[in-house]
Amino acid sequence: MNELKAAGIVDPSLIQSYLECKKLNAQHGKTYYLATLLLPKAKRPHVHALYGFARYADEIVDDLSSKLSNSEKAEVLRGWSKQALADIARGESEEKIGRALVHTVNTFNIPLSYFEAFLHSMEMDLTVKTYASFQDLMTYVYGSASVIGLQMVPVLGLASGADRADTDKAAQDLGTAFQLANFIRDVGEDLDRGRIYLPLDELQSFGVDKEMLKARVLTPQIREALRFNINRVRTLQKSGDAGIKYLSPESRACMEAASELYCGIVDEVEAIGYDVFNTRAKTSLGRRLKVALPAYYRAIRAR
Repeated sequence: MNELKAAGIVDPSLIQSYLECKKLNAQHGKTYYLATLLLPKAKRPHVHALYGFARYADEIVDDLSSKLSNSEKAEVLRGWSKQALADIARGESEEKIGRALVHTVNTFNIPLSYFEAFLHSMEMDLTVKTYASFQDLMTYVYGSASVIGLQMVPVLGLASGADRADTDKAAQDLGTAFQLANFIRDVGEDLDRGRIYLPLDELQSFGVDKEMLKARVLTPQIREALRFNINRVRTLQKSGDAGIKYLSPESRACMEAASELYCGIVDEVEAIGYDVFNTRAKTSLGRRLKVALPAYYRAIRAR
């Protein structure tokens, strides 16, 4: 409640909506939630609202316990998306997640187009199973990850004299790096859902095809393909990290920690010998603390 008070949120219905978003963040986005704690209290509820919206849509798409077919899920998602976008456009919502989201969008003047792109990518998850090229994949990633970074920029704030275009470019690169790191870690889980997020033409260049992945046997060719994708994550991370200096000083520690923890997933993939079929790469509690504690002190000094 102290966070909500710091953000000037006093309306009872808004409070409940923000608390619901925070609950989703705490339950499903442990690394994301940890990084959020490094922000000033007044910023945290708005980050929870953005996460809550994204998570709610993701639950419609990827709820493995659901009895709905993909076409039925798509129908549910379209209905929910239509209402969410209409609420954002008119500036108010009666939906439990929507209230907080719309309030955050209004507070920071976040463009509607970012949410349209995100929801388009969520629907792609129900209709597109593979991506022929990296360019094709980036159409999906723009909506699933890049716009998340763009949504966050106004909430995090810009440093004095920072160029918005440079900041947005860095935010997109970092968001893309986070998403690609997840793709690498989740190869096995995505196969369970019938999806492959590694570009097929790049896989083919390493002698890997869909059937090899579906066999779930780590081969030298698959290892090399994963190594190639890990190097791409690190290149994008380096580009994104270079733009953290454009953010308000009190927001930098949060994004530095998020970058190290999210992109650090690929370190864990290497640590398990690239066997993403049989072992889920995880960031240990020790590493989280090693990253979070110094970041916490940097965050305190910046306030």
